[in-house]
Amino acid sequence: MSVSRACVDDSLVRQAQAVVNELRRRQLTVVTAESCTGGLIAALLSHGTGASECLHGGFVAYTKEHKAIALGVSRELLQRQGSVNAEVARQLAQGALERSPANIAVAVTGVLGPDADEDGNPPGLVWFAVTRTGHDPRVIEEHFNYGDPDDVRRAAILRALKLLGESTSS
Repeated sequence: MSVSRACVDDSLVRQAQAVVNELRRRQLTVVTAESCTGGLIAALLSHGTGASECLHGGFVAYTKEHKAIALGVSRELLQRQGSVNAEVARQLAQGALERSPANIAVAVTGVLGPDADEDGNPPGLVWFAVTRTGHDPRVIEEHFNYGDPDDVRRAAILRALKLLGESTSS
């Protein structure tokens, strides 16, 4: 599957629309902080009818340097532990929330593959964080055992949308 197909896949668009509907219904707003998904979560949410009422935007922070500059992720943490772990996911989400008027942030950082990343993290390892103003972040680790990077990307997008949808009810 190509990235362009991943972005307009009907099932992804439907899932994103369901999230947009729930955000609107609960009068909540969202911002994304994306690494391995490269902005596709925000792009999919923007396809939803009424997205302008609940989507503030997104940050694409692919490199360690940009994670630190754009979202305030600790440089020491990135140097010591790399960019694919629970604490980086948490800091990405919190950084996005602090830099946006949104009240929910979802963050994704992971390794698409086909090879391990520069820190030795295996392909398919993805960390997610969802945080909401006034709530503790929820951080989730997933291992998507697919050989194709686009399959990992798609699975990560679906999981992020699901977590985002779940966060609207808390």
